[in-house]
Amino acid sequence: MNDAVPLLKVKNLSVHFPVEKGILFRKTIGWLKAVDDVSFEIWPGESVGLVGESGCGKSTTALAIARLQSVKKGKILFQGKNLLALPNSELYAARQNFQMVFQDPYSSLDPRMTAFECIAEPLRIQVKHGRISASEKEIGSRVFELMDKVGLSRQFAYRYPHEFSGGQRQRIGIARALALSPKLVIADEPVSALDVSIQSQILNLMKDLQHEFGLTYLFIAHNLAVVSYFSDRIIVMYLGTIVEISSAGELYREPLHPYTKALLSAVPIPDPPRERARSRILLRGDVPSPIDARPGCPFVDRCPEVMDICAEKRPHLSAVAGPDHEVACHLYQAVEDVS
Repeated sequence: MNDAVPLLKVKNLSVHFPVEKGILFRKTIGWLKAVDDVSFEIWPGESVGLVGESGCGKSTTALAIARLQSVKKGKILFQGKNLLALPNSELYAARQNFQMVFQDPYSSLDPRMTAFECIAEPLRIQVKHGRISASEKEIGSRVFELMDKVGLSRQFAYRYPHEFSGGQRQRIGIARALALSPKLVIADEPVSALDVSIQSQILNLMKDLQHEFGLTYLFIAHNLAVVSYFSDRIIVMYLGTIVEISSAGELYREPLHPYTKALLSAVPIPDPPRERARSRILLRGDVPSPIDARPGCPFVDRCPEVMDICAEKRPHLSAVAGPDHEVACHLYQAVEDVS
């Protein structure tokens, strides 16, 4: 990655939802901090995995980056431009370069549109608004080309979504995401709704497409085994915050944050003797409420290695194991915190 600037830079991103009460007169009584002060970078050609438990803010982060979710504060710099500051005309033009693949391949497709129409829709929208120039014949050629690339027979072009299997529907979703030749694809749990046998096919397809088209991925999942196979770097989220960032290989060899260690201990090992011999890290307690969170580390109530300072001061991401391995934990910041 020789590029001077990252393709995507998320800086201090926060997404808060108001908590209201009342029937006739609604009153805001607090804020649910779905994403709280999140920062990371993605470089051209990378596959970056974003992992964590359900409800940790992964999908909200993805929707905010795609500008499908309003943002409380922060910056989303795509190719050096802050997407949050762009007027609508420029934002719509910029959307050509970042697209999403959604979790549920059925609900993400219009049941009244054929596969051909689903894939052609982004092209027709851009033509309608004068952002690209293409005839219907050229659009058709592009659709059939994409169907070939994702492994769908052209004879299925005029079938409706309910006539396809889950894996085939996700192939349609991937083809639609690639219609405008984007630079960044945000894949939000793209294989979690599919059978295990189909998951590997879709993952391999996405990797092949990355090599062919030079794609950059933000890959969101809760399955660390899937993420480690697919990603170059991994970002671990907990309760709306980032707790660790590392290369995939190093994260598996030497996880630092207690939460990351607990997640990895739950990943099955395909070796029965080793699987039986290892011990699972069981986290006690419940995930705290993200509504008006307390000061201190968000993991303080469940951490097996908690210290007094954890309840008083929130740790910040710092490179404690090399420039490419960051962790937000007082275990590795004790000297700095005391001083």
